[in-house]
Amino acid sequence: QVQLVESGGGLVQAGGSLRLSCAASGRIYSIHAMGWYRQAPGKQRELVARITSGGSTNYADSAKGRFTISRDIAKNSVYLQMDSLKPEDTAVYYCNAIATPFNADYGIDYWGEGTLVTVSS
Repeated sequence: QVQLVESGGGLVQAGGSLRLSCAASGRIYSIHAMGWYRQAPGKQRELVARITSGGSTNYADSAKGRFTISRDIAKNSVYLQMDSLKPEDTAVYYCNAIATPFNADYGIDYWGEGTLVTVSS
């Protein structure tokens, strides 16, 4: 099994910054991609940013120019630097990994429990 543990959420004023971290642990054979999704109250979960094992990134339009995703391969970790935060960024942010554990030969979707980001106006 693979576990994802997020940290770094909290309350911040509009225009401020937060950095989210996510570490994957367990019997991991390989990680194909890691990313961040968010879900605001009453809305569907949506992709915020994603980074592949090759280093390719993609961002939601709402995140472009304000958020930066990065990774530490040695630590099986992914980070999301969020700058110029807006009240509409308020949501629970979930870490996601597509990883192959040692007892499988295909990638599996794993999710963290989420961390709340609240941006006040």
